[in-house]
Amino acid sequence: MQPNPVFAPPSPTLCRHMSAVRHHSVAASSATDYSLADFSIPALREAKGATTVSVCIPAKNEESTVGSIVSAIDERFGGLTTSIVDEIIVVDDRSTDATAFAASNAGAKVVSVADILPGDSVGHGKGNVLWKSVAASTGDIIVWVDADLTSFDPNWITGLVGPLLTNPDIAFVKAHFDRPEREGSGGGRTTEIMVRPLFSTFFPHLSVISQPLVGEYAARRTVLEQVPFSMGYGVETGLLIDLANAFGLDRLAQVDLGVRTHRSRPVTELSAQAMEILHVVLDRAGVPWQPHWGSTLLRPGSPPIDIQTDERPPLASVPAYRSVHHP
Repeated sequence: MQPNPVFAPPSPTLCRHMSAVRHHSVAASSATDYSLADFSIPALREAKGATTVSVCIPAKNEESTVGSIVSAIDERFGGLTTSIVDEIIVVDDRSTDATAFAASNAGAKVVSVADILPGDSVGHGKGNVLWKSVAASTGDIIVWVDADLTSFDPNWITGLVGPLLTNPDIAFVKAHFDRPEREGSGGGRTTEIMVRPLFSTFFPHLSVISQPLVGEYAARRTVLEQVPFSMGYGVETGLLIDLANAFGLDRLAQVDLGVRTHRSRPVTELSAQAMEILHVVLDRAGVPWQPHWGSTLLRPGSPPIDIQTDERPPLASVPAYRSVHHP
């Protein structure tokens, strides 16, 4: 990995409790828009130079899909003439099926979430796995892909890394897709019902992000090191807020990658995810925590569900991470 010449501890402005008016300080600008057609492998290979790229796939009980995703990436980008991707890592979040075998057999390096930064606890939640994947990988650029995709196109990787390889000012790239699921299209149910109203209320500058919750995105390691990661499903929301506040909305990009389908979850499973997002937004907006507020999802006739409200600190502040990546 290339050395980071400006490595420094995270700014205090990235601490958990943020001012309710912080988002007004972001310049009146917009995320840069790209499309998949803007990039070709030969051009990206030339632009890549010595920059390294890690594709990280968080996975829990995804044996039916993760192998084909890994194989597609490896076959498309593993050759000497198309070596855009330097490593493929699947972080197995305590699967009880054959996820690890399927991923390894397809060519990925499989790492158990429990074996990454073990001194900092195992942790729980999607954001926890993403945070650990940054520590487990080596690339200067990190690309995340969901493990439950049924329509994966390896060319998506070119769209995600393209802005980062060709424009040094871009820090973070978020995908957006057509979503032709039976239950809805566009940005998804949780996005439309929860995230858009919250962004419009508290962080209106982020309303330009087409699909804030999509699991396909990429960023520079030096950027990801500086921000906290919500441990649960609020991670994408928190990252967008923190990165826009820290680096400016004009350093965030989004890329149109076509059509995306994945395993759709029942709406009852989305309630806990939406509640985790709500807590992240309230926290980032600086809304003071009230003693009577709950962190348990309550539903008549169903057992209560404790949601994930903890977060991981910026990796730049974690000694075990610094000893490996910034010795």
